[in-house]
Amino acid sequence: MSRKSPKQSKQPRKLRSESWFGRGDRDALVHRSWMKNQGFPHDLFIGKPVIGICNTWSEVTPCNAHFRELAEHIKAGVLEAGGFPLEFPVMSTGEPVMRPTAMLYRNQVAMDVEESIRANPFDGVVLMMGCDKTTPALLMGAASVDLPTIGISGGPMLNGKFRGQDIGSGTMVWQVTEKLKTGEFTEEDMIEVESCQSRSAGHCMTMGTASTMASMVESLGMGLPTNAAIPAVDSRRKVLCRLVGRRIVEMVREDLRMSRILTKEALENAIMVNGAIGGSTNAVVHLLAIAGRLGVKLTLDDWDRLGRDMPCLVNLMPSGKYLMEDFYYAGGLPVVIRELGKFIHRKALTVNGRSLWENCKDAVNYNPKVITPIAKPFKPQGGIAVLRGNLAPDGAVLKPSAATPKLMKHKGRAVVFTDIDDLHKRIDDPTLDVKADDILVLQNCGPKGYPGFPEVGNFALPAKLLKKGVTDMVRISDARMSGTAYGTVVLHTSPEAAVGGPLALVKTGDTIELDVAKRKLVLHVSDEELAARRAKWKAPKPHTDRGWVKLYCDTVQQADKGVDLDFLVGSSGAGVGRPSH
Repeated sequence: MSRKSPKQSKQPRKLRSESWFGRGDRDALVHRSWMKNQGFPHDLFIGKPVIGICNTWSEVTPCNAHFRELAEHIKAGVLEAGGFPLEFPVMSTGEPVMRPTAMLYRNQVAMDVEESIRANPFDGVVLMMGCDKTTPALLMGAASVDLPTIGISGGPMLNGKFRGQDIGSGTMVWQVTEKLKTGEFTEEDMIEVESCQSRSAGHCMTMGTASTMASMVESLGMGLPTNAAIPAVDSRRKVLCRLVGRRIVEMVREDLRMSRILTKEALENAIMVNGAIGGSTNAVVHLLAIAGRLGVKLTLDDWDRLGRDMPCLVNLMPSGKYLMEDFYYAGGLPVVIRELGKFIHRKALTVNGRSLWENCKDAVNYNPKVITPIAKPFKPQGGIAVLRGNLAPDGAVLKPSAATPKLMKHKGRAVVFTDIDDLHKRIDDPTLDVKADDILVLQNCGPKGYPGFPEVGNFALPAKLLKKGVTDMVRISDARMSGTAYGTVVLHTSPEAAVGGPLALVKTGDTIELDVAKRKLVLHVSDEELAARRAKWKAPKPHTDRGWVKLYCDTVQQADKGVDLDFLVGSSGAGVGRPSH
């Protein structure tokens, strides 16, 4: 399972946890004594690697609601390998319930993870993550400490089943919303869908953000092979947890730290894999933020360079037909990585001590309908397109595999909504002046503007156009969209409207040109007119004068930088703090 260094095995290094438990003074007495009230025998404190198990379990994060059981399997693996497992909680961010958006709290969780690891006697860490923001938050926080670390995802739900067909969580939500507007679905139909799409533990089983980020963990080398796709309730997920517990003890003995794995080559591999799986646009901001914690230079240009010619190989919703359960049975992510063999950095190190290529070179494709060969890809374009122009001088993104081909080159009249409340008030008004070839623009939904950078960029089309059979329109915003969503949607427009970005200056009636092939997003308004509008622009009032939201709004970076807080970029290492007594 692993490849050890003989030199490191012969001369065990001093464990970090010895600064807490391995001494003979008053502090060590305090540390051990109080811990023993949980039933830990004395020998666990002596010479055994202490493994922190970072658990994002929460009943209000339903994607992670099965983590209590998975944690027990990780602990068993740690004990089997001669380690001492200690589970600890951090704030859990759940997409289905949290308001205004889980993304508002990603950086707060990263702070929680970083400080919890550094303050406690851990020699290595297992990160338990599943729902969208838990994965990048845990990776970001752990990267800033840089101990031996391994990630384990919770796994996707079983396929949804509705009236004889497979349905995908998230993707079906957007379809139901449209059908309710047209009268094709009733409220009773909607309630039936609710139960049919979420029928087991786990995260969304489409190639949404949760599945994408689980795939990023595996392609970055931070998870064991098959981490991305084993269904949450499959016994093989429990086996993988036990193997993770065993492996992290070995990683501590080898001193295999995150910084050795999360290199520029690893991040580039993940970008290419994201294109090949038709992954979520949210991976862009998350990988940029992770890179920032490691001091690795990664930019939107890297995303465009590596994704421009990358075909989509995976036929999964929202870009395709199948779901994550089918993906796993077809061979999962190792098959995709094998297909990308001529593109990827094959020697990139992974947590099991082998290279990414060693882990995947013999993978077998059991269903070419689900995972197509690179010679005959599912779709010609899978990467994230990075757009620039006077409307997005610092960049915007679009997912070609989820867009309507005929709209990828389009010029139209802007219909502007100043914020989400304005959109909700007017989008279904029968008197709204809007036509099918117009371009819908939503302002003030970026990192600072909402606040928190919500998934509202794929907002529903006007009801009166849906009833006429219109299924897609170009939509532009400074927001994100769910990885389960689809459409010709321009997102992450940077700088955002709330800080005075050009998006704030767009007015209804302006002409906007989108040309994805040329990576162009242009507002056809003269510089003189834009300058006049800018002179009249006023910044929105602050959302609050206290607490986390104020700290976030005062320090958050823009989308092209990863939306981390400016003072969290970089790391502080794993130094042991001063004695507490």
